[in-house]
This record gives sequence, structure tokens and C-alpha cells, in this order.
Amino acid sequence: MSNFCAFNVAFLFVYALIAASVPAEASAEQTKTVEFNVKPGGVVHTFSEGIREYECSFTYASQGGTNEQWLMSVGLSDDDRLFSCSVWRPQGKSYLFFTQFKAELKGTKIEYANAYSQTAAAGQSDVPLRPEEFTIGESTVTHKDGKFNAQLSKLTAIGRTQRDEL
Repeated sequence: MSNFCAFNVAFLFVYALIAASVPAEASAEQTKTVEFNVKPGGVVHTFSEGIREYECSFTYASQGGTNEQWLMSVGLSDDDRLFSCSVWRPQGKSYLFFTQFKAELKGTKIEYANAYSQTAAAGQSDVPLRPEEFTIGESTVTHKDGKFNAQLSKLTAIGRTQRDEL
């Protein structure tokens, strides 16, 4: 990997971390953080949020327990070239078993994405899912049937907007 490519990946990763921690009171024009319920019962649900013409949709089905409060942050870079989406459980480990998940970024082409579970040990941070548990497409991040171990605590994706191609 070239130094330039490594720099871009590092920049995108840092941008994703920042987007995941942007407070709800930040500029409504460039970032938003909203709360939503993840509901068990095996039924497919979708939650979406967007900024201008860009949108992030999180589609999932889960089993076990009761509703959990999750957050979705979406952000648009100052130059409108990057759109980020992070979905996570602020309390950490989810006690739900996800039978499926998919995040879709509309109006962008994904440059970076990762999904995480959290270890059972208290105080430990998110652990990336194994690469064989999910797949990254042009505009989606999706679980892999038969490979995904049903544990999800965070999902992050960053897409390059089509404005960059002009």
C-alpha cells in the first residue's frame, strides 16, 4: 500500500471516529446524531437519516431481550466530498442477536467501512468483526449469511460523494 493510500485510509478512519462522537448539538447542516430503538422479534426494520441528498439506512432483524436505544450519526465533510454514517449502541455491548444487518449509503461510493462487536469483558473496546462475517459493496455493508455470528455493537461507513467526480 502506498503512503498516499495509507494516509487516505488513516484519514477516513479518523473521520469515522470523529463522526461517531459528534454531539447532537453540532451544526445541523453538516452533522446529525439521532436516537432510535432497535427492536427484537425477528422482524426486519429500517432506520434512516440523511443530510441534504445523502442518506444512511440501517436495516436489521434481531432476536432476544427488549428494545435497545441506539444512535445514528451522519456527517458531511466541509467540502461535501465525504459522507459518513455510524450506528452504535452507546451503552456498549448489545444483548440482542442480530440475524441480519445492512447499512446503505445513498448518493455515495463507500471508501471505508467496518462492523464491530464488543467483548464480554467489562471495559474492553469494540472488536472488529472478522472479514468473513460481512461484505462491503459499492454502497452497502451487509452481513454474510452463515458467517455472521449475530453480534453487532457498531457499524461505520464513509462514502465519497459524487461531487468529487466532477
